[in-house]
Amino acid sequence: MAQFLSVGVFVGAYILIATERVHRVAAALGGAALMLALRLTDGETAFHSLDAGVDWNVVFLLLGMMIIVGVIKQTGLFEYLAIAAAKRARGKPYAVLAMFVVITATASAALDNVTTVLLIAPVTFLVCDRLGLNPIPFLIAEVLASNIGGTATLIGDPPNIIIASRAGLSFNDFLLHLAPFIVVLMIAFVVVCRWLFRDSFQYHEDRVAEVMALSEREAIRNRTLLVQSLIVLGLVLIGFVLHSALHVEPSVVALLGAGLLVLISKVTTEDAIADVEWETLVFFMGLFVMVGALVKTGVIDEVSHALASAAGGDPLLAVMALLVVSALLSAIVDNIPYVATMAPIVGEIVAAQGDSPQSQSMWWALALGADLGGNATAVGASANVVVLGLAARNGTPISFWKFTRYGAIVAGLSILLAAPYLWLRYFLLA
Repeated sequence: MAQFLSVGVFVGAYILIATERVHRVAAALGGAALMLALRLTDGETAFHSLDAGVDWNVVFLLLGMMIIVGVIKQTGLFEYLAIAAAKRARGKPYAVLAMFVVITATASAALDNVTTVLLIAPVTFLVCDRLGLNPIPFLIAEVLASNIGGTATLIGDPPNIIIASRAGLSFNDFLLHLAPFIVVLMIAFVVVCRWLFRDSFQYHEDRVAEVMALSEREAIRNRTLLVQSLIVLGLVLIGFVLHSALHVEPSVVALLGAGLLVLISKVTTEDAIADVEWETLVFFMGLFVMVGALVKTGVIDEVSHALASAAGGDPLLAVMALLVVSALLSAIVDNIPYVATMAPIVGEIVAAQGDSPQSQSMWWALALGADLGGNATAVGASANVVVLGLAARNGTPISFWKFTRYGAIVAGLSILLAAPYLWLRYFLLA
């Protein structure tokens, strides 16, 4: 009974979010409140459980990086980068988009996708404003690229960290097994963007001429604050790369960086937190509680075991089923609790099949399905939710279905390319 109730509440909230009949924050908080009121989860689980509660690491990572980005914004650095990027692309919209997409994917592999979109979005707004372009297609393309790029490395997407821990995989393992495919996928994505956003590449000669006449150096308003911000941001990025070796969570690194920057600069606390997307943070909390209830009542566990049973003893069927189901579920629920629940089951299957390329490919199928499937809907990945919040704050809201219309195509294409990659590399050519 509890499973049916939890599914009913989640589906109801999801429909409200998708149809936008009520604000997404209200839908998420209402769903979370119902889960608690119906005792489908409890306060201890919702707020303290690592597997079925609010992921405070995600929340505080976002908070810390939002504060850092808010301070950097006051230096004029984003205006500088916007003008420089537009001039480098000669004001051609598709060239600008391709440049931003490649930068976003590369940065997401080196850092993480949420941090990257927080840094690239302000530059995008400014470039589009200067060139008279609609920023929505650019933002959607960037967040899709961030999820693709983040798949390539251990630190690029949180589910990869869970998989690495459970499977005993290293940073180099992810580079060796996933990065080559992600490079191919990114090339395909850049080409597809030309068709996908074909109606958004209007060239305004007068706007371009104005941008080409600008001096990006004049955009810097506070050089002292810029130096302080870049030093702190550099330390934070180093902390992200080394967090596994240092045994410090990325959220702690982000909060330490935010605190240090506010402390050493002359920025007031009011100005420092002015750009924090509180609605986005609250939406995440509500979403985590709802998904946590699905975990606590055993819904996700049932789905995971059903997948394992359906695959039977056929390794190729198991890999393909895992890839597709992971993509579908990650489009609907957050991929972090899904991967946390699925990883032990995959571990059992791999152990039963022995140490072979075919059995090890189960881990890569899980990573590709969970990471790339998150592109399918507006709530499928953390970066998607963050960008929707930034767009709404900027006065250019992106609806659930507008994002999903593009995201579903890219996610479908990604999985269609991932399936033959897994078959060729780990079965036919193994």
